[in-house]
Parts: sequence; structure tokens; C-alpha cells
Amino acid sequence: MKKVYLDYAATTPVDPRVLKAMIPYFSKKFGNTMSLHSFGQNAKTATEQARQVLAKMIGASPEEIIFTSSATESNNLVLKGIASAFRQKQGQNRGHMIISTIEHPCIMESAKWLESQGVEITKLPVDKYGLVNPDDVKKAIKKNTILVSVIHASNEIGTIEPIAEIGKICKETGVYFHTDAAQSFGKIPISVKEMNIDLLTASSHKIYGPKGVALLYVREGIKITPLLHGGGQESGLRSSTVNVPAIVGFAKAAELCLKEMEKESKRLSRLRDRLIKTLLKIEGVHLNGHPQKRLSNNVNIRFDFIEGESLVIQLDLQGIACSTGSACSSMKLEPSYVLLAIGLKREEAHGSLRISLGRFTKEEDVKYFLKVLPPIIKKLREISPYGKKY
Repeated sequence: MKKVYLDYAATTPVDPRVLKAMIPYFSKKFGNTMSLHSFGQNAKTATEQARQVLAKMIGASPEEIIFTSSATESNNLVLKGIASAFRQKQGQNRGHMIISTIEHPCIMESAKWLESQGVEITKLPVDKYGLVNPDDVKKAIKKNTILVSVIHASNEIGTIEPIAEIGKICKETGVYFHTDAAQSFGKIPISVKEMNIDLLTASSHKIYGPKGVALLYVREGIKITPLLHGGGQESGLRSSTVNVPAIVGFAKAAELCLKEMEKESKRLSRLRDRLIKTLLKIEGVHLNGHPQKRLSNNVNIRFDFIEGESLVIQLDLQGIACSTGSACSSMKLEPSYVLLAIGLKREEAHGSLRISLGRFTKEEDVKYFLKVLPPIIKKLREISPYGKKY
């Protein structure tokens, strides 16, 4: 059976060139960066070189890059660390934070926890395409607002947010601005200075690097209380023995993305547009997210009278890996809150499918998907009590 992976937004395979760069740091160059001998210093040098590469990707200084274990950790460190530092300074005033209604669960859950600790949280609505209105950000900012966090590009629907405009508003009002760039990093150009970003999250395993490593950009001068205390690694913000092989792999992956970004973006955009154009010809099929302002590798489609989980299973039986727009994080199936936030009804959200392309997606993979999908749609609608009209 032909195997086709179309779930690159979930995770990516490690590029062979990345793996090659990592291998020496599992064996010959295995030192601890905190050790004074040559083994440790060689590991430290490799880590600092990686920091320089990743800083260059976003126009930051190497000293402003903090390595973490995941985007989830980076996002938790931002929200909780900023809130804690503010509380230590202001005492009883717990502060106010602004997020959007389509943030990644690690932002949503961190905000929920902070709310239980007395921090005021405002969740900004989005339009039918998933866009945050910068004017809504401006209106929501209060005297005690300490942080605005808006995702750069949605992990579900691929919509790219007006980050530069939001960043400008935050700068003018003296509020820290954070963006979760896990999905956009390595796919589209990012300049933290031009976009007025104070804090930024990016992840290795989304760009063909290893799992278990991510970064947090923290603009110089910003105070954050660490979540982990210990040996004082990462400028005291993230104590733990440094994961040198993963960091080296992350930097190599970023280096490759920077080199190939323009060419790869054009290639993926062509495949994406072909998918969207062909799928929208099928009756009862609709696009989720913005038609133009979206990531080059993201297609999120909803099907009338079809349950997304069933669609994913049927595609998997044909060797195709995609994901559903329905988020099932417990025994109870719940529709994606991102899809509900853009105005979809619960049944519409349940009928959505995310197709995400990547470096190893070929023309024939898209062709195979477009060949396999229509019979599956027909089959599922035939057994649906509401799909008889098709």
C-alpha cells in the first residue's frame, strides 16, 4: 500500500542532513556544557554556535535566545514567568493578559491556570477567517495589562495573523508582546525588531529537527521568573543539563529552512492551491481559514454531513495520514474550539479535515490523495442519514 504523510503541522520527520549533524554529539562530542574540561567546552561551543544560527533566523541577538524542551514549555514560561515577575514587583496586583480565542492549547491552559491565580484574562474574538483585529487589541489594553499573546499562524486553519500591526500597538502602549511562532518559524520570514515582538516561541520538530527542543526569544531587559530552578543554565531562566544533540539539530534544521524557504514556499503553495481548487469543486465542501493569508502548507477543509474522525480513519486505511478538525482530548469527543471561534456550528467543526504538506510531499502524493478522497466522501455520505442529497 502507498504511504502518504500529509500531517506535517503535527510533526515532521528529521531531515537526514539534520541527523548527520547531530550524530557526533551522541557519542564523540557528548560533553556537558557546564564542565570546564575540553569535552564540556566543545559542547558549549556547539550550543553557542546553534544559538547564533537561530538568533539570525529572527533578527535577534544570541543572548536573547533561551533553549527549552518544547513550545509548550516556552509558552508556559512566557505567561507564567511574566505574571510571576509582575506580581513580585507589584504585590497584590496580579495584572491583566490578552490572548486570542484560537491560541494553541498550551497558551489557553496556561491562561486558564493564571486566571485561577487571580490574573485577569481577556480572550479576543476572531473573524470568520480566524483573523484578530488589531483594533480589538488596542481597545482591550488596560493600565495593568502586562502581556498580549497572539499566535503567528494558526496550527489548525493556517491563517497568518497581523503580528506587525499588533506588535506596534503593544510597543506604543508599553505592553509586552509575545507570539507563538511554532507553525510559522522556518516557513515565512520573521524579524522580531521590524514586527515589534518582545517574546517569541519556536519549535524544532515542526521544521524537520528533533523533538525535545524549542526556543524562547526574550528581548533584552525583559524580566521573567523561571519555572525550573537548579544549575542556572540558559542565563538562569531554564535550569537543566543542556540537550546538545537536539540543539545542534534544531540549528541545522533552521539553517536549511532559511536557505530553502523561498523555493519551498512557492512549491508548497502550488500544491496547496491545487488541493484547495480541486476540493472546492466537490459539492458540500468549504475552506476553513483565510483564502490568501495562510501558511503555504496548510489546507483545512470541511465536508457537509461527514464526521471528520471517520474521514481520517478511512484515509488511513488507504495509507494517507491527515488530521481532523475535531479535537478529541478525552473520552468525550468535542469540536475544535478554533473552528467554533471562527463561527462554525458544532456539526460543521466535526466535519473538518486538516491536510498539511511538507518538504517530502510530492506531486504524486497530492494526486493519490485527490484520487482516493472522492470515493470515501461518497461512501460516508451514503451511510449518513443527512447525506442523501449528495
